[in-house]
Amino acid sequence: MSGILIVDDERDIRELVSDILQDEGYSTRLAGNSDDCMASIESQPPALLILDIWLKDSNMDGIDILKAVKRDYPEVPVVIISGHGNIEIAVAAIKQGAYDFIEKPFNIDQLLVVIRRAMETSRLRRENQTLRRRDHGTADMIGASPAFRALIGQLDKVTKSNGRVMLTGPAGAGKEIAARYIHSNSTRAPGPFVTVNCASIEPERMEEVLFGRESAERGIEQGLLEQADSGVIYFDEVADMPLGTQSKILRVLVDQQFQRVGGTGRVRVNLRVISSTNRDLEAEIKAERFRQELYHRLNVVPVAVPALDERRDDIPLLAEHFIAACNATQGLPQRPLSEDAVAMLQTMPWPGNVRQLKNLVERVLILGDGTGPIEARELPSDFGPETDEGRVVLSGALATLPLREAREAFEREYLLTQINRFGGNISRTASFVGMERSALHRKLKSLGVVTANKAGARVAFVDDETGETAT
Repeated sequence: MSGILIVDDERDIRELVSDILQDEGYSTRLAGNSDDCMASIESQPPALLILDIWLKDSNMDGIDILKAVKRDYPEVPVVIISGHGNIEIAVAAIKQGAYDFIEKPFNIDQLLVVIRRAMETSRLRRENQTLRRRDHGTADMIGASPAFRALIGQLDKVTKSNGRVMLTGPAGAGKEIAARYIHSNSTRAPGPFVTVNCASIEPERMEEVLFGRESAERGIEQGLLEQADSGVIYFDEVADMPLGTQSKILRVLVDQQFQRVGGTGRVRVNLRVISSTNRDLEAEIKAERFRQELYHRLNVVPVAVPALDERRDDIPLLAEHFIAACNATQGLPQRPLSEDAVAMLQTMPWPGNVRQLKNLVERVLILGDGTGPIEARELPSDFGPETDEGRVVLSGALATLPLREAREAFEREYLLTQINRFGGNISRTASFVGMERSALHRKLKSLGVVTANKAGARVAFVDDETGETAT
């Protein structure tokens, strides 16, 4: 935004106002008709528009220009001036979004006061909008496992382009963090990152939230798409977007423009779109809950975000990161993890993925005593195996088996857990469980346990040929 644009069909008036404002330190531009005015605005939106209502030899009058400016450049304040002022014109101008109305012949001091206030109001509005749009969510990507390195490799490639990205993975795996990583490492990093939580917005309000609204009573209210202009719009859990809205979003992706609810003009935006889902969108398409055309538009670059079970090597790093974060933001003690706590964290089930780990760490720090290492006994019982004074409580299924079968089942599950804990590394697993590597290989073969690559990491599972269910 640059300078103050003065639009008046009387040359003496616009030059007089310009000279006064330049004496006050403002830069100015001049236009004598509507065509010159709109051309000047389109080339560079002004910081403020001083606009005469009546313009001779013009295709648009002041009210028409005001409507167009508030539609396409709502952040530009407009001060209306007229030699034929009356209450009706003033009310019409204010309803259309004018900041103020001044009647000719105007008092110079009065004009300067109005201009200063309009400029200050505009500045505060822009700062407030920037603060609202500036999302302080973290973009820290923590990990060193093969699955994590594979993910970072894919994300680094997509940051160099402007292509649409579809992030898939279970809830809590870190899809939004991955989206923020793409944004913060791209050329759009100075722009906003705006999240659309498709699952939490009521379907009947979705279009108003996305596209904004225009009304005579409340003027122009920007939607999330407009707020994300020049940056990234992130559709979180896009499968929850209503079908009716999906078709309109499809048009936005094609045209990069839309209409506000209740409006008639077109709003142009420059957006990069990132989406995420934990559902099978192809199944959603078959069930006619998701538009196939939208899926193909959004799924230009698919990126799978691995579950925490697929990157157990990263659990100690993630836990230490969350401990440090809780210390910095909440003043909770920055306690180290004991070896037995690390072992338990790496072998526990994580249906809630990284989000569940973060919540567990915070819970332990809040409820724990002292500043010493976090011990395994401090981990909540609903996360770990049930124990009774050091004894493992058998599950009902295991307790019904003969000793030989129960031992094999236990060994199989125990070794599966340990191998996956160490990212498929047999040498580290053998060292931890206290077996020679060759002996461990023989044991795994007898139990039908094999390893294979999945999401860039080695994962252990039971060979289907043994008749067991893969893990």
